[in-house]
Amino acid sequence: MKRPPTSHERAAGQAWDASYQQGPAPWELGRPQAAIARLAAAGAFVGPVLDCGCGSGAHALALAERGIEVLGVDVAETALARARQEAAARGLSVEFARADALNLAPLGRQFRTVLDSGCFHTFDSEEQLRYAASLAAVTEPGGKAYVLCFSDQGSDLGPHPIGEADLRRAFHPPRGWELSALEPERIEARIRAEAFPAWLATLLRLPG
Repeated sequence: MKRPPTSHERAAGQAWDASYQQGPAPWELGRPQAAIARLAAAGAFVGPVLDCGCGSGAHALALAERGIEVLGVDVAETALARARQEAAARGLSVEFARADALNLAPLGRQFRTVLDSGCFHTFDSEEQLRYAASLAAVTEPGGKAYVLCFSDQGSDLGPHPIGEADLRRAFHPPRGWELSALEPERIEARIRAEAFPAWLATLLRLPG
């Protein structure tokens, strides 16, 4: 799969896969984010589910444990290999595939629910628009997407703070989405004990 580097990769001077080659990436907890775990417990994820930017698969694996059909996609082969190994070790039926979040249409599949934990906030403003369109191409009308991303609200911000206006600009009706809920949340990371301010956006895929 050929693709141009994202803005994050250009700024970092390395591909996403490099983040996983020396062990867990800074954002890998080995378990789901608390906000995502609460959504799962509430029955928010209806299969088939797309876990976009799945990394080593903690969220996809947790959903599979609940008997939910899920596909985890990422561009980092090292992360995907770890996810597959963990799925096999736990005897879980879950699929992982390499795919470009900015061009998901080649998957040729439709999903009822999309999970994004920490993917949207890695993109610049132009990529955010492409990402919203990419997700729309693989989400069933009436389906939902849940986006957990760093917030620009507070004094202890994460490395990619996102404003409410950024989410509304990317996910709005002309692009096939309605932002139906936006709640303050927290994102955990291995780089410090305290969680970072976050948004949890609930998005509805509109018909057409």
